[in-house]
Amino acid sequence: MLPGLAVTSRADEGDGFAFQYGEYQEGKRDLDGIHSDFHPIRVDSLSASGKLTLTDRLRLGVAYAQDTWSGATPIATAPLVFGGNHPTKPDGVSGATPYIEGDLFLDGQLRPVRRNSLGEFLGVDTRLVHTLSSASPEARRQMDLSLEFEGDDFALRAGGGSSLEKDYEAGYGSLGGTLDFAQKRTSLSFDASYTRADVDALLDHDAVPYIDVTSAGSRIHNSPGSGERRLRDERTDWALQAGLHQVLTKDAFFSTSLGFTRSQGYLANPYKVVEVGFIDPEQQFLAPPGGFYAQVHALLERRPSSRSQWVWDTRFVQYLAPLDASLHLGYRYFRDDWGIGAHTFELSLAQPLPRGWTVTPRFRYYSQDAARFYTPYLLTPQAYQTVVSDPDTGDIISITPFDPRRLPASYSSDQRLSGFGALSAGVTLDKLLDPGVRLSASFEYYRHDGGLKLGGGGESSFADYDAYLVGASITLDSNALTEFGRAAEGHEEHLLHAAAPAGVMLAHMLTRPGAFMVAYESWWSSARGDLLRGSRSASDAEVLALGCEGAPCRTAPSSMEMHMHMLELMYAPTDWLNLMLMPQFVDNDMDLRPLQGAVPDLHAHDHATGGVGDIGMYALFKLLDLETQHVHFGLGLSAPTGAVDIRERREHQQDQGFTHYMMQLGSGTWDLMPSLTYTGALAQFSWGAQVGGVTRLEHANESGYALGDVFQASIWGGWSATHWLSFTLRGTYGMQRAIQGRYDALHTTSGPQDFPGNYGGQYWDLGIGASALLPFRSLSGNRVGVEWLQPLLDDQNGFQLQRRGTLVLRWSIEL
Repeated sequence: MLPGLAVTSRADEGDGFAFQYGEYQEGKRDLDGIHSDFHPIRVDSLSASGKLTLTDRLRLGVAYAQDTWSGATPIATAPLVFGGNHPTKPDGVSGATPYIEGDLFLDGQLRPVRRNSLGEFLGVDTRLVHTLSSASPEARRQMDLSLEFEGDDFALRAGGGSSLEKDYEAGYGSLGGTLDFAQKRTSLSFDASYTRADVDALLDHDAVPYIDVTSAGSRIHNSPGSGERRLRDERTDWALQAGLHQVLTKDAFFSTSLGFTRSQGYLANPYKVVEVGFIDPEQQFLAPPGGFYAQVHALLERRPSSRSQWVWDTRFVQYLAPLDASLHLGYRYFRDDWGIGAHTFELSLAQPLPRGWTVTPRFRYYSQDAARFYTPYLLTPQAYQTVVSDPDTGDIISITPFDPRRLPASYSSDQRLSGFGALSAGVTLDKLLDPGVRLSASFEYYRHDGGLKLGGGGESSFADYDAYLVGASITLDSNALTEFGRAAEGHEEHLLHAAAPAGVMLAHMLTRPGAFMVAYESWWSSARGDLLRGSRSASDAEVLALGCEGAPCRTAPSSMEMHMHMLELMYAPTDWLNLMLMPQFVDNDMDLRPLQGAVPDLHAHDHATGGVGDIGMYALFKLLDLETQHVHFGLGLSAPTGAVDIRERREHQQDQGFTHYMMQLGSGTWDLMPSLTYTGALAQFSWGAQVGGVTRLEHANESGYALGDVFQASIWGGWSATHWLSFTLRGTYGMQRAIQGRYDALHTTSGPQDFPGNYGGQYWDLGIGASALLPFRSLSGNRVGVEWLQPLLDDQNGFQLQRRGTLVLRWSIEL
């Protein structure tokens, strides 16, 4: 999805921070009686955003979002009799590789005909079905920055950002502004943006031998060594939008906008194919009586290289005094030159309840026409290829491929281009905590159905599915920031000295009963380069001999990156006890390489996983509270909410095996996490120490193993350079035992990363950090910190990648 343009009322905008998590889960597709073990599409999303007033008229906006998705998705549509999802195992579970080429029998009206295993024709069967294919998890990350200058009767804004996936990289820039009239009761807005994206798609290694890429032409690049096929191209998008926003009365608001987008370049989906039945006149001896025989081949879909889109969006908000609620109505009309016309109707009611609660039910209806080139599948009266052989020797003289001019110029079976309707209903529950902290939870049910299309004529029921979305968020508005800013005045020195290095968790206690703290931490860790055995580099020959516990070794990790995002919610019911909840969001990326001298592995590629990690629950107890020295004890419990059963595609297997241990999202066990922290401060200097660990309370998780216990120790010193800025230096030691047990289901091993003995070890690091109380009055009390942890020595168990370092970013505010 491209970065979009949005028009909002400036009256509703203010400084603040927001953190949001969402999960989208599709239901299983209707495969007309064929059972599939593929899990439906699931997407986990995390976003964090903030708006800060830098000066009286200048404001900065920052936003970060990441999505991780996995599961099975349709790659094509075909007649049910073709058997694209046909079971390939005795237990009736369809395999990892779908059938996308084969035989199709038709009657005289070109309708599919069913045939049994004895070759008998059983009659016409026109049912269609999606052909599903599953893929390993993938991740997308997007970063956006914006600046807005606000004058007395106008505002100017500029922004930019990037969106990164393993196969798609996009960057964009935007400019816009707003003009106010009639004491800001009327506003005109305008926005323009430009986006450029590069496509670098690795075609499905299981299906690529059977996909005809003729339509892609020079976009296809072959790798002789690995056999990979990549589709590379680019696209550009220009977007313009203008809007009118009008305060009608003290109880009513209206806005309308017009938008235009022009897209050019590669606009197709490199993972979608169209099933084409080639009716070869020379092979009709195979046809049923009075019918036809078609040889089915899969062609990469082909879409036009340009697209023009127009959008008209209208919103109306009415305050309903009898209910003390606000009614929101919306209508959106979309039209493009691909033939798609779409209508969207939205209705929601924001109903305040006692004690700061608000409930907002909402309904949405969507209907669209099909693109002109949408087709479930194609038939063409020609041979897929004509082979001419020497009648004497049998040697092939020439091979003539099919004539693409006898096919439509564009074709796609992507259900998103079909005619359909969609109905969704949901509810959001908000709780406002003084002074400006808002907690939200939401649920929405979505139904995609061809029968819901306005005027009828939607796609048949094979394309129908349902889904649900759940979400949770916390928002701190400018009221919260200002309120704490006032409370923080005169306490800057205490707050600065209380700042331990950003990477030391649970190092600070709230001292005021009733106080509340919100913090966000981002951890990025990298390992790459050589494999270590103990503390020394290991050769590939050594890994081949010893790295896989006697099993064949073919691959080794070349790089591993871990991103972890944590939201900390801390509350002090008394001055000696703090309670904290810490949900986590994790995503991992790993690249594999073939080992020199090993049997070639043509399917060694990068892996990505992501989603909700384990949730930590903590209690901190004050043990010593002197003027310059403090000691507290922490007791934590980690709930196993992170997935430990993530699977991935492996070669041409008929099942999916567990991914590498390090790529799972949690421990899978209930874990005890004690800690003891000492801090001190005098004049411009501060110091501290902490010891802690993790003890697994279960011998094995649901997948058959348990991560090793952990011990950690840190000691640090700090120096306050100014009243708002300090620096820290920290030494750390960590120890983790090897994994106990192993996967108790299918797990195809290919390298050291697949064996429990190659996990854990002892680690020594040096941390260099800085902490600042933001020197803006509106942000008084907001603390930001950064720390880089540089590995000094690794003593690894077995064979593991060499660590390169960890970057920690932290933001917090006490309320």
